[in-house]
Amino acid sequence: MDYAKLWFVFWAVLWSGYFALDGFDLGVGFSGWLAAEGEEERKNVFSSIGPFWDGNEVWLITAGGATFAAFPAVYACLFSWLYPALFLILFALIARGVSLEFRGKLQSPGWQSFWARTAAVSSFLAALLFGVAFGNLFRGLEIGADGYSGTFFGLLNPYALLTGLLFCAFFFFHGQLWLSFKTAGPVAARAGRLAAKSWYALALLLAVFLAASWLHTGLSGNFIVRRSLLALPLGLVVALAAAKLLLARGLPGKAFLASFVSIALFSLTGFAGLYPALLASRLDPAFSLTVYNSSSSPYTLKLMAAVVLVFLPVAIGYQVWVYRLFRTPLSAGELKKSGLY
Repeated sequence: MDYAKLWFVFWAVLWSGYFALDGFDLGVGFSGWLAAEGEEERKNVFSSIGPFWDGNEVWLITAGGATFAAFPAVYACLFSWLYPALFLILFALIARGVSLEFRGKLQSPGWQSFWARTAAVSSFLAALLFGVAFGNLFRGLEIGADGYSGTFFGLLNPYALLTGLLFCAFFFFHGQLWLSFKTAGPVAARAGRLAAKSWYALALLLAVFLAASWLHTGLSGNFIVRRSLLALPLGLVVALAAAKLLLARGLPGKAFLASFVSIALFSLTGFAGLYPALLASRLDPAFSLTVYNSSSSPYTLKLMAAVVLVFLPVAIGYQVWVYRLFRTPLSAGELKKSGLY
């Protein structure tokens, strides 16, 4: 068995799972205030993600750990070459977590307003920066014989910023869909309307992104050679259309599941186009870090694959249980009594 290829698949699935799961609470973090009027409604917005957001970040930790264990050279180069950019993402995630935990500690309007604003800014920055980071991975980095020759501001190129805005649009839509079925009353109604309107901006950004990827990156190569991979972008388009149709029919829960699938397929489409590179070089493909020249030993990959096959179903089962336990719309009062908010 080709364990290097298998671990690339694991790596792609873990990142895709993270974006599809943490995407909705990042979206709620920076856009939920648009669906709420008054402090009680804002409490409902924040309480809707209370039991879930930190569990969703397990996928981020697992994806980072998988990168370190399976592709140590990639991990080392990322944190050597792109340390300032990765530090900003980490700072945004820390600020988001602190704001969600601290917001309900005092009943002072000023205190709550400060942490609500912090949650919004940090959630938006995290979503945008994740998009910029993966936009640069899809585009390729300035990697040559002497290593990375790019600059921090060079990462803020038009294609990467477009990808960042697309991530934000995906998470905005995803988050509003979450609120449309996990809250009740006016908040749910406003969130449903916001989701319906934001779908058009998301579809436009996705179309521009796909065109830009075709023209300015090498992502299309694998899809031309292996036509079966076209099922991924086609499935993405179908899932996104289904989300809009289901929302229009008054089925926000099912629309959220379709949005979940669309985000996962979007990520998998990018990774499928990137393979076999993990850090592609824009200067010369010979300098790219691939699954074969940057992976751990076959024995290490084989051992870790056995561990993943045992524990990944346990982690998935636990998260399914949590989502099922809190499957009904949550109120701030209920979560306050339970100690979760």
